[in-house]
Amino acid sequence: MSWHQELLVSFDLETTGTDVEHDRIVTAALIRLEGDGNVAGKESWLIDPGIPIPDEAADIHGMTTAYVQEHGRPPAQAIEEITEALAEALRADIPLVVMNARYDLSLLDRECRRYGVRTLTDRLGHAPAPVIDPLVLDKHVDRYRKGRRALQALCGHYGVRLDGAHEAGADAAAAAGVARRIGETYPAVAIPSPRALHALQEEAAAAQAASFQAYLRRSGDPRAIVEPAWPLIPYQA
Repeated sequence: MSWHQELLVSFDLETTGTDVEHDRIVTAALIRLEGDGNVAGKESWLIDPGIPIPDEAADIHGMTTAYVQEHGRPPAQAIEEITEALAEALRADIPLVVMNARYDLSLLDRECRRYGVRTLTDRLGHAPAPVIDPLVLDKHVDRYRKGRRALQALCGHYGVRLDGAHEAGADAAAAAGVARRIGETYPAVAIPSPRALHALQEEAAAAQAASFQAYLRRSGDPRAIVEPAWPLIPYQA
């Protein structure tokens, strides 16, 4: 059987912003999904990030500074639990679905370093794998499609239900649904080995970054170099 017909673990974060080096985790969810899509287990975390949550972030995921200060967990404890839960799945070679993995896994890595928690890479002895990223896969199999590729847009394109966008559990379940639908639709990525699929995505993500960087140069956009590494941006001490 192909990976999209078997057990998957899906992960999502909601955060204080989009900067992996400086922003913090607010909520996280990890969901185990059987091959038929049924939920076999779910863990979720609400964290007090220790910094104010900007209004623009709270407007997206609904978590305010006052709410997380009252109800949230201390970050070091929660980040330890999150990282170990991911490591447990990957040690068992269960594919980890993460929409835009480069962002979520890099931000988690930086949070581990911030609080002196062992990183996912340290626990595994290698970079996180096998990872399945619906964003990278969609760009790979349908390179020239116009329009947005955020999770809500991908759900609409692939006919996947998304209840409660920007709630970590709902987004994690939807990301797994999109990944499965891509596997069902495109035989080129419906390969039996999740490890082989991971390697394919490493190459695809690097090519996608190079293509976007070339576009920026042609358009005269002054933005910084696009990071080609996937699924984790290397830490620069």
